[in-house]
Amino acid sequence: MEKTTLFYIIISILIVQYLVHQILEYLNAKRFKSNVPGELSDVFNDDEYQKSQHYKKTNYQFGLFSDGFSLILTLCFLLFGGFEWIDSFTRSFSVETIPMALIFFGIILLGSSILGLPFSYYQTFVIEERYGFNKTTKKLFVLDKIKGAILTTVFGGGILALFILFYEWTGPNFWIYTWILIGSVILFMNLFYSRLIVPLFNKQTPLQEGSLKSAIEGYAKKVGFDLKNIFVIDGSKRSTKANAYFSGFGKEKRVTLFDTLINDLNEEEIVAVLAHEVGHYKRRHIIFNLVASLGLMGFTLYILSLFINIPEVSLAIGVSTPSFHAGLVGFALLYSPISEITGLAMNYMSRKFEFQADDYAKNTFAAMPLVTSLKKLSKNSLSNLTPHPVYVFVHYSHPPLVERIRNLKA
Repeated sequence: MEKTTLFYIIISILIVQYLVHQILEYLNAKRFKSNVPGELSDVFNDDEYQKSQHYKKTNYQFGLFSDGFSLILTLCFLLFGGFEWIDSFTRSFSVETIPMALIFFGIILLGSSILGLPFSYYQTFVIEERYGFNKTTKKLFVLDKIKGAILTTVFGGGILALFILFYEWTGPNFWIYTWILIGSVILFMNLFYSRLIVPLFNKQTPLQEGSLKSAIEGYAKKVGFDLKNIFVIDGSKRSTKANAYFSGFGKEKRVTLFDTLINDLNEEEIVAVLAHEVGHYKRRHIIFNLVASLGLMGFTLYILSLFINIPEVSLAIGVSTPSFHAGLVGFALLYSPISEITGLAMNYMSRKFEFQADDYAKNTFAAMPLVTSLKKLSKNSLSNLTPHPVYVFVHYSHPPLVERIRNLKA
């Protein structure tokens, strides 16, 4: 089939995005041998710092290989008619719009999962294992993949089917109904993710009575933060890396602490981390992110509604018979540069919000416990202490550790 102008635009987008990504990775990797900033000289000794450098270099080299493999595979798929072959195979089962779309995307996701499995396995059981992070057993690894596939099939397939139904029922206004549908799903997940989804992968238990719970509740009461649900999650069954997060609204509001966090930090530091999370809630960052995400989703769906019926969008990925599912893939590839730009804006706002949450913790609790907790968490995860500024601007949703410490000490 003759290649269209949009086909070559897609090829160009993929190559340019790959090259920009690799340039940023290279610039960042050039700083792996930088000296430890003075503010962080107490975080690593020489041996530990060398270990962190080797860890980053290993991930960089692995990323070069995996990203290159992904690009070559995608380009071959486009150049040699991979999407056309899957489309033809799909049509041998059904010519109805919804079954075709489900089969088409099912084949793509299955193939992607199978091809990505060796990379995921190597990342977990070689790289993370080598540097002492991995606690995942092979059985748990397989179960996680199976559960993830089931959730993707049920939720993803259900949303896609309703998406197409709206398209068939309402024509050009389908994007409004789809926006409402996806918005409802996002709100539902924000409310009930910890209650319904997390238990499929992790065990959550209420934080036991004791001095830590009393300290957390005391702080929450002091700042007028209604907190009745404090849970501990068994993150240690997969990794030694620590985390804490806030989720839900109203009665579903809860704070979840990884058991690794409780093991790594003292009580004052844990309360400081919690104060940071409360800062996000008090400064309405969660609401802003939710509204911004919904707004971007609505904008994207509206643009999609303008292009989904244009046959050239399907032809752009080499599918000779225009269809909803082929148009959706073509649009996603053509729209990806805009997604990159909106991602830059969201990351910029996220970094600002992190500073604001740090300030809230500093002003309502104390700065030093948060500083020491950030240092410990950075050390235990072998995080990059000297990232390149351009790399931070493009990829980081959190400010680099040294900038957060300077802000907290100001």
